[in-house]
Amino acid sequence: MVVSYDLDPDADPAGLTYTFGGAAPVMSIKPGTALSTWTRDCFAGRVRSASDRVSEVCDPRFINPQTGPFYVEGAEPGDTLAVHFVSIEPREARGVSTTVPFFGALTGTGTTALLHEALPERTWIYEIDREARLVRYSALESPYEVDLPLDPMHGTVGVAPALGEVRNSLAPGDWGGNMDTPEMRAGTTCYLGVNVEGALFSFGDGHARQGEGETCGVAVETAMDTVVIVDLIKGMPCPWPRLESDDFIIATGSAKPLEDAFRIAHAELTKWLAAETGLSTLDAYQLVSQAALTPVANVVDTVYTMTAKLPKAVLKGAAPMGGTHARLRAMAAAL
Repeated sequence: MVVSYDLDPDADPAGLTYTFGGAAPVMSIKPGTALSTWTRDCFAGRVRSASDRVSEVCDPRFINPQTGPFYVEGAEPGDTLAVHFVSIEPREARGVSTTVPFFGALTGTGTTALLHEALPERTWIYEIDREARLVRYSALESPYEVDLPLDPMHGTVGVAPALGEVRNSLAPGDWGGNMDTPEMRAGTTCYLGVNVEGALFSFGDGHARQGEGETCGVAVETAMDTVVIVDLIKGMPCPWPRLESDDFIIATGSAKPLEDAFRIAHAELTKWLAAETGLSTLDAYQLVSQAALTPVANVVDTVYTMTAKLPKAVLKGAAPMGGTHARLRAMAAAL
């Protein structure tokens, strides 16, 4: 059974949800529910052409609208929410990317203060061919085009933070949020520790594709039609967001400097491996050191996000998180 939640495409962007925590739930769902909905792009549709500039058409208070939050019945602190992405498909045949003043990895920012002027604002329009599974890059200042693989993902997935905190949807942390990892694609299960009753799960920030690091700060942003299965693992805490695909277990860490995000992700992966295999911490540390891959998620958000991933082959048949991913994959296949 699939439950649908629709959005008003004409809603005032100022009335949308831009936080994790602090917002009333839009719907209550039971664990095991397949939810079909859609998400607006990070600009809420206000950047429509190459002549649009983010600083002119967008209010900086209203960036990265989220769909949700959804109240998950029975979710309590100490549980883990499991969100399996059944499908993530661009809602439109185009996406946008931009430069934004003093935002990105290769410019000064508010916290990396330099004396140079802001980089010029530009907007690139990407044509999306959903049948051919391609995204077309077109240069602005020369007749250069190249097709890139369509690889839809959600940059922002999370729950309400602990201690009653309300966090902006541009920020990542232990509640999830704006992690901006390309690993968050269809076929992946995301695990999020529950901090408040009902979890209050939200997601958004659809990307038709994104390079690791999201260097300029803006991916190929587009609205997404998405189906997720939302389930609950009772009594199993998850200190930092985890992901699981058919081939990898993936830990995340968000912090500044980037080395600390790296350390969190690798420490969490080491603990996860030890818990699943019975290895000692030092034995798990040694195996992670030799087998882990470390894709950068983002180096542009309020804090940075790293991932650390381990091939499931080294688990020697252990079923991560109680076999939740395999069970949700089977549910997805039956939809």
